[in-house]
Amino acid sequence: MKINKLLTIQEVIKIVGIKKSTLYKLIKEGKFPQQIKIGHLSRWRLSDIQDWVDN
Repeated sequence: MKINKLLTIQEVIKIVGIKKSTLYKLIKEGKFPQQIKIGHLSRWRLSDIQDWVDN
């Protein structure tokens, strides 16, 4: 079984190099991976972010 790290918004922004507002705009437009909600927290799968960066 593959373990997939979950990233915070700060980690995602650091990896992709865009502002938080731009990131949420891209999510709304369907152009960026959707976050996973854990209670009130938002997290992103590292593999989803890596795939987005590669494409």
